[in-house]
Amino acid sequence: MATFLYKIGRLAFRRRHFVALIWVALLTLAGVGAASAPAAGNSSFSIPGTEAQKAFDLLEQRFPGMSADGATARVVFKAPAGEKMTDSVNKKTVEKTVKELKAGSPEVASVADPYTGHAVSRNGTVAYASVSYKVSSMELEDSSRDALKKAAQDARDQGLTVEVGGDALSATPETGSSEVIGIAIAAVVLVITFGSLLAAGFPLLTALIGVGIGVSTITALASALDLGTTTSTLASMIGLAVGIDYALFIVSRYRGELAEGREREEAAGRAVGTAGSAVVFAGLTVVIALVGLSVVNIPMLTKMGVAAAGTVAIAVLIALTLIPALLGYAGRKIKPAGEKSRLLGGGRAAKKPARPNMGTRWASFVVRRPVAVLLLGVIGLGAAAVPAASLELGLPDDGSQPTSTTQRRAYDLLSEGFGPGFNGPLMVVVDAKGSDAPKKAFTEVRDEIKGLKDVVTVTPAAPNKAGDTATITVVPKSQPSSRTTEDLVHAIRDKGSDAAERTGSQVLVTGSTAMNIDVSQKLNDALLPYLALVVGLAFLLLIVVFRSVLVPLKAALGFLLSVLAALGAVVAVFQWGWLSGLMNVEQTGPVMSMMPIFMVGVVFGLAMDYEVFLVTRMREAFVHGEKPSQAVVTGFRHGARVVTAAAVIMIAVFSGFIGSSESMVKMIGFGLAIAVFFDAFIVRMAIVPAVLALLGKRAWWLPKWLDRVLPNVDVEGEGLRALSSADGREDERELVRV
Repeated sequence: MATFLYKIGRLAFRRRHFVALIWVALLTLAGVGAASAPAAGNSSFSIPGTEAQKAFDLLEQRFPGMSADGATARVVFKAPAGEKMTDSVNKKTVEKTVKELKAGSPEVASVADPYTGHAVSRNGTVAYASVSYKVSSMELEDSSRDALKKAAQDARDQGLTVEVGGDALSATPETGSSEVIGIAIAAVVLVITFGSLLAAGFPLLTALIGVGIGVSTITALASALDLGTTTSTLASMIGLAVGIDYALFIVSRYRGELAEGREREEAAGRAVGTAGSAVVFAGLTVVIALVGLSVVNIPMLTKMGVAAAGTVAIAVLIALTLIPALLGYAGRKIKPAGEKSRLLGGGRAAKKPARPNMGTRWASFVVRRPVAVLLLGVIGLGAAAVPAASLELGLPDDGSQPTSTTQRRAYDLLSEGFGPGFNGPLMVVVDAKGSDAPKKAFTEVRDEIKGLKDVVTVTPAAPNKAGDTATITVVPKSQPSSRTTEDLVHAIRDKGSDAAERTGSQVLVTGSTAMNIDVSQKLNDALLPYLALVVGLAFLLLIVVFRSVLVPLKAALGFLLSVLAALGAVVAVFQWGWLSGLMNVEQTGPVMSMMPIFMVGVVFGLAMDYEVFLVTRMREAFVHGEKPSQAVVTGFRHGARVVTAAAVIMIAVFSGFIGSSESMVKMIGFGLAIAVFFDAFIVRMAIVPAVLALLGKRAWWLPKWLDRVLPNVDVEGEGLRALSSADGREDERELVRV
């Protein structure tokens, strides 16, 4: 591995014009594809195997005119203080608005008048008009949205309070200026790390190129593959972070090789051969973790994972090829690491004696007191993980939107006028095709549901034309994301099953609320198999990299500690409301269902970045004859500064997404940022050296039979000792033949 990558690095350094041209061409091609592709919208949402999805599929078969995917809007009206919506003036305004909505766009399928559809609250202060569209929200024309906004504004001009809910006005989430601040912090950290604007610019430039290619490709394929806007946002988040890190590792190693007196082409080859090997295996763990999300069998999550994995793969390729090419362009402008010299007579330079850096001093401290450091780290992470025991899962709705949005204000008005459960009605589908008395089956199911507590309204059964299937709408007393509503869904399914057995029918509960509940359950059930798959594959991969059993085991256990602590922090902020004002979290509630499993996948991959880069330097020192404790110190002397910089950069990039208007992106940004903090600074910087110091030589133990079976990937670059800079031309010819 190291020898092959060494040749790649030297070839890219020498043929830098050709390499740079290839990447510029790929970026241009992806950009043109993105510019000519249809705009991305919200991805369609389906959960195969769940009861809610089965009900949606049944509705499409039995109710051909009903579209579960069509965009919807609720135009909510509130009368001025002291007035009612039934007053003649207000009623005329609403009726005029309904006519305007019907005529506003050819994409409108129907508009329900509040006065004929019994959509006026009991106290008469709130009413709403339901608008259904023929196309989904992502296919809705801007002219249709503009007509909807204009109709609402015209009613406001008549003195009514008017807000619009539903998905018809859904827009691309914005991250705000905080994302730019995150990149700016990354730039400052790189300048401090390298002491050079040019060297600091390379990781940023290459990361932006990689993200540009990845996101542009996602945008170009969004319509064909049904990729939503969140997919590209998360791909850019992860791609930017790892892209900067991977380039940082190689540029740092290049400067280290220069400091040892090597020629620049040779230094580039060795940097790619050693640090590049770590980048390849670190990238593989991230890709495994992201692609492994497909085992959950949620199409949207699979697409997000695969898209982000593709961006990570691009970041790895750029680090291995474009970085050495740019180093070739930079020439002598990139200085060796730790160069502190003053010119003497005759132009000679005398190096000042190097003082132990912070990494050396910290590692020496940990090696002297491993038990105390280990206990402190484990107890601290354990305390942070305590809130995770109270984790509640759900999916965001309009109630989690900022109060500045019209969707959130419409949600609040409906709760005020009709009760909190009105925002999450349940749809019960009764399939009586196998029943001898379908009408009796419909009536019995409805009566069973009416007898349940926590139910406000149960509408009469609405059968299809064939009379073999009917829908019943149930309005709960509690809000959609509450545990009470979840219990009600399970109770309806239990009661419906009893009635179905008596009548020979089948009862299914669906709707957005039921779908959210089923998603949460599906994700809970998939978490342990996913963990076993991802951690198991990565464990095998790390055994090959480190040629040790205990080091990968320690890496996996450390990851579990950091991810549990991060989940605890997410619960504390987004569910309990701690520091919610600082994070601009306006509405606390259940943690997004996809958050734990997505964070497990991403954080595991990112955690292995630091593990591979830091511990391979320790392994390298141990293989070259140093004692285990001294190898730990050596690894920190060479790697701690770079890993620290990489972690700070990644935290800054992820934190930039906390400013997003999309609650899911905000939560994931915070979760990933705090997880990287815990893993990099507590697990990798404290717990890992403490454990290695306690284990001594046993840390690198590998059964002899396993040693013979495993391939030797040579991450330490031992094979590079046989190579010299004079072999460069021959290496190029060999690579071409390969």
